[in-house]
Amino acid sequence: MLETGRHGTAVADDLVEAAREWAADDPDPETRAEMESLVLAVEGGDPAARADLTDRFGGLLQFGTAGLRGALGAGPHRMNRAVVIRAAAGLVAHLEEVTDTPFVVIGRDARHKSEAFATDTAAVVTAAGGRAVLLPEPLPTPVLAFAVRHLGADAGVMVTASHNPPQDNGYKVYLGDGSQIVPPVDGQIAAQIERVASVASVPRAESGWELLGEEIVEAYLEAISAVVAPDTPRDVTVLHTSLHGVGDRTVQRAFARAGFPEPQRVTGQADPDPDFPTVSFPNPEEDGALDLALTQAAQHSPDLVIANDPDADRCAVAVPSDGGWRLLRGDELGVLLASHLIMRGVPEGRRMANSIVSSRLLAAMCAQSGVAHEETLTGFKWIARVPGLYYGYEEALGYCVAPDIVRDKDGISAALLIAELAAILKAEGRSLLSVLDDLHTQLGVHATDAFSVRVTDLADLGLLMTRLREDPPAQLAGSPVTRADDLSLGDGRLPPTDGLRYLLADATRVIVRPSGTEPKLKVYLEAIEPVAEPADLASARERAAQRLGRVRAAMAALTSLA
Repeated sequence: MLETGRHGTAVADDLVEAAREWAADDPDPETRAEMESLVLAVEGGDPAARADLTDRFGGLLQFGTAGLRGALGAGPHRMNRAVVIRAAAGLVAHLEEVTDTPFVVIGRDARHKSEAFATDTAAVVTAAGGRAVLLPEPLPTPVLAFAVRHLGADAGVMVTASHNPPQDNGYKVYLGDGSQIVPPVDGQIAAQIERVASVASVPRAESGWELLGEEIVEAYLEAISAVVAPDTPRDVTVLHTSLHGVGDRTVQRAFARAGFPEPQRVTGQADPDPDFPTVSFPNPEEDGALDLALTQAAQHSPDLVIANDPDADRCAVAVPSDGGWRLLRGDELGVLLASHLIMRGVPEGRRMANSIVSSRLLAAMCAQSGVAHEETLTGFKWIARVPGLYYGYEEALGYCVAPDIVRDKDGISAALLIAELAAILKAEGRSLLSVLDDLHTQLGVHATDAFSVRVTDLADLGLLMTRLREDPPAQLAGSPVTRADDLSLGDGRLPPTDGLRYLLADATRVIVRPSGTEPKLKVYLEAIEPVAEPADLASARERAAQRLGRVRAAMAALTSLA
């Protein structure tokens, strides 16, 4: 049955009634008022409001990469206190199946609503008879990942949307071993969340949780400062930006603890600010994100520019090049860190790993040096689970340089390690780029590129993937596709995942997959070009770049929504 709005627009009774019920159950006056206002607009016949309300009730926000992530706002398909309280109740119910007194450690970044979400989680855990422990202030995600194992918790929750836009927030869940959740645990927690009838039915304590002090940060700093050797050079100047996130103070303390000069700060970006006012997108991978840092670097000439994303689990590095500055690609930084660790010596029985969308150069380096290597699905929830992991990375600026300390990507310990390598090379009169030259000369130029196709309707992601599955390319940029893998079927070594992989006759590789954290399709490219002799390196790089450009154009046409 339909009711008619004041302007004659039919409005579904069940949608409006669901919105009213949600608003009545919402503990947050701000989002409750937001929902009530939207309902009034729908009843008034506003078609945009109706579409908005339909989207907000398009299902409960689902667990994706290690938990929840989405836009802030009212309704079940947004990040808000009502959704977080349900998620906390589901997590506790899951933990109660294996322990009588769940112990959960909770961290948060400085985004909008992060403090409320963290407190609500603590209130739910405490009311259920569990032990909830809050980190003392907004801190990097690696500190929370470290704290889970350090404190012996059953689970960890980090309230963060990492590098997402300002309007987003998220809820990242760790298991007691310090790793992110993976199937089937994510599904089991989701099933418990579905059983939560209402927020009103979830008991919440008004007090009783614990607030940690600086000792947890001190323990983290003491542990990660050991990633650098005690007797290596420390003469390196670093300019650092936290992109308005929570990494600045921890990075400063980490460098001092490890014996390095404290990094210079990028003026205007050091303090946490949930609106990220100086960047259009707070991700160091994005064009323009490091403009302020590179402008300051041009004035002060540091040896390195290091950037962390807002929750400091990722690390980006820019280096001097031809009178300016060059941002290293994620794969370039990944193999530089690996080369440093290989030169120091990888203990017997340990291995290195990277994701399937990352460069194949790490595998070649490991084969050359006799180090075991493994390829995983995208994400550190998979990389961190590699048995005997010594080092793991993925091209999206994620590096796990000390898995025995933090079983996840950690942009702070990675910053320490790359600073150590840069200081060693500086003392030798060399640079990070010279190490890349050596690697490419020995093992071939491994040139990588990536682009994204952003969508406003998530259904378009499925349409694009279906189109490629039903009509796969026979060739790309003139090179035959010799192998096409539908990764949703599994490849014999990896669990199934929604993705496609094409291997071309000229050794080019293309991988296409939907993002796990943002509404976009991601396309990853890699071309390998042999280097006959050192003098051929520049021309080999040019050949690889030209090939990547042609393949990128071909894939852009195949993935166009036009």
